[in-house]
Amino acid sequence: MAGLPTKQDLLLWLKDNPDKISKREIAKAFGITGSDKIDLKKLILDLENEEEISIKPSSESLVSAIPSTAICIAKAPDKDGDIFLDLLDFLDRKEMPKIFYSEKRSITPVFAGDRILCALTKVEGKDYHYEAKLIRRIPKKNNLSKIVGLFRVSSSGGTLEALSKRLNTIWTIPPNAINGSVDGDIVEAEQTSPKTRFGMPKARVISVLGKTDDSKAISLIAIHEHSIVDEFSKETLSEAVNSAPVTLLDRDDLRHIPFVTIDPADARDHDDACYVELDLDDENKGGFVVWIAIADVAYYVQPGSLLDGEARKRGNSTYFPDRVVPMLPENLSANLCSLHEGEDRPCLALKMILDSGGKKTSQQFFRGLMRSRGSLVYKEVQEAIDGNPSKKTQPILESIIKPLYKCFEVLQNATKERGPLNLDLPERKILLDNVGKVTSIEFLDRLDAHKVVEELMILANVAAAEELFNNQGSFLYRIHEEPEKEKVNTLREVIKSCGLSFSKGQVLKTHHLNSLLYNAKETEYSELVSMSILRSMPQAYYGAQPIGHFGLALRRYTHFTSPIRRYADLVTHRAIIEIINRGQKPLYRFYHGELEAIGESISICERKSMLAERDTVDRYLAAFFSDRIGLEVFGTISGVTRFGIFVKIDESGADGLVPVSTIGNEYFRYNRDKQVLVSERTGLVLGLGKRVLVRVVETNALTGGLTLQLISVDGEKLSIVEHSKKSFFKKRFGKKSFRKRKK
Repeated sequence: MAGLPTKQDLLLWLKDNPDKISKREIAKAFGITGSDKIDLKKLILDLENEEEISIKPSSESLVSAIPSTAICIAKAPDKDGDIFLDLLDFLDRKEMPKIFYSEKRSITPVFAGDRILCALTKVEGKDYHYEAKLIRRIPKKNNLSKIVGLFRVSSSGGTLEALSKRLNTIWTIPPNAINGSVDGDIVEAEQTSPKTRFGMPKARVISVLGKTDDSKAISLIAIHEHSIVDEFSKETLSEAVNSAPVTLLDRDDLRHIPFVTIDPADARDHDDACYVELDLDDENKGGFVVWIAIADVAYYVQPGSLLDGEARKRGNSTYFPDRVVPMLPENLSANLCSLHEGEDRPCLALKMILDSGGKKTSQQFFRGLMRSRGSLVYKEVQEAIDGNPSKKTQPILESIIKPLYKCFEVLQNATKERGPLNLDLPERKILLDNVGKVTSIEFLDRLDAHKVVEELMILANVAAAEELFNNQGSFLYRIHEEPEKEKVNTLREVIKSCGLSFSKGQVLKTHHLNSLLYNAKETEYSELVSMSILRSMPQAYYGAQPIGHFGLALRRYTHFTSPIRRYADLVTHRAIIEIINRGQKPLYRFYHGELEAIGESISICERKSMLAERDTVDRYLAAFFSDRIGLEVFGTISGVTRFGIFVKIDESGADGLVPVSTIGNEYFRYNRDKQVLVSERTGLVLGLGKRVLVRVVETNALTGGLTLQLISVDGEKLSIVEHSKKSFFKKRFGKKSFRKRKK
């Protein structure tokens, strides 16, 4: 590159080299020497006068002029609750102008990471440089998103190969955007330009996450791929550390009530405690007094605080086999808010009176101080009721544990009458060794102890929804809508193929689906029916309207019992506290528009967490099978697509893909309505719920990919088509791929 550049050439060079912006570097890049530097200075001055670029008098640095409209990225609210924005085009610069988002957040709320087109106005006499007014939001699908991938060195810098099964794209990374990455690193990157007619899209490396052989990097991939916020600022941590334990003050003293917590053995935070006793009132013979105590997180997490902003941004805690990304810092989530045995803890308590049939006759909320009598584990509680109490459960068996189960038996009768959807799905747990390698996969037994606590928590959530609805409280409903008509029609086709009846024209209720589950229970189609019903269900979400909860068969439902790990519950708590205080000490009343925005935001956070958790489990399972290539295992067809079938393996619950091109020596047609692949030659039908024998062919722990080969269907062997030498993973990641294959 030599000679004086044109204005366009200089602007393009500055855009491609944002860090090399001194006059000396420009002159060096274009080979300008001697008197030609005077012409270069004049060119720069012309561009500055045209507001294409500007030069700060105090330095030799050139920065892009701030335009009147620009795409900005919202930052998390500061300690005062104000939102500031970053300019997208300035992300690579050392200096960023301070831009204040001046819109009313109750009307046009934005959240951390949102990309918005703004009108910018320069201001004087403020502690910021510009004010921003919203023009429009940039849809998520158009946002230049972060990518987690495998970095490869190339002659022109490097390439990035995405580690998501949902992406099949390669990005180029210029030499100045490598950010210290070396060949084989797992990195987080951001796309900087889209794919063009002349080449691949471009990206820049933001950070190096780890090496391909580091098992701890498995969950980090999902954390960064799904933008799960996993670090707290120093200021937020300081706010948590400086939180002081609560004292009685004007709270109700509930320390005489023998509450207990019942949780999994590895639980670190204890949100909820319970206690049940027989009602001694002669007018309620056979009835119960039920107490539920929930951690008073609202005491520590005040509206507008850094802790509140962080919790709202995260929406919920996210759980991985090797770590937890908490919604709140550890000093709160595992200490001050957690209902530890023998410790005084602030709580929101609910007292309910049930009659002998399990019907609730009264309820009352309290803001109190409680002390847990015991931190119990599901398994030991179940063993105690089954006749094998431990030293810990023996003293409380008669007074605490047995009344819980008696109340549960009564509540079950009321629940059966209501008729919630009865899908009893197994829970899977991945066990790791000290270095993070998978040692085994376990399916956890669903004990009555689990059901006891679940029943009481649903009862408390319903009570909270009723209390707030009756008092016109400002809160979020947990909404689960009925299945869409198209999905119900698909379900009907599957049910018909099983020889079961599912009438048209009726208003769908949960008892219709429960009847299907019951009728299929003792047949070969039991798993198929369960899978199909589950697939027909929409995702539950949070909203400000009482639409109802289809799955639980409830008109009004909210989340109240887990404020340590869910922001929705914290919103509910604040509204309950206002009712307890009778409006004398208002905490924060959300505007309706803001409440809807919060509901949308935390619903998105919940879905991100679910995807991150699922992707991480897939990667661990792929790693588990990496030294089991050639193993033959039984499973069930769990998904059917045009390109193949997905099989859920029995012993691990892992889902693997059987590519359609490898199934027998025949051609298959895909029927979307019936969710089947049908062979043209033999008439073989591959559909949901079919029992199959498969062989593990190939794994990739980086993507969570697991490729299988179909051996038999319902006991009948198939002719085998060998995989091509160039595997699915090799096609995508090349020779240097970190994968395991059969030798």
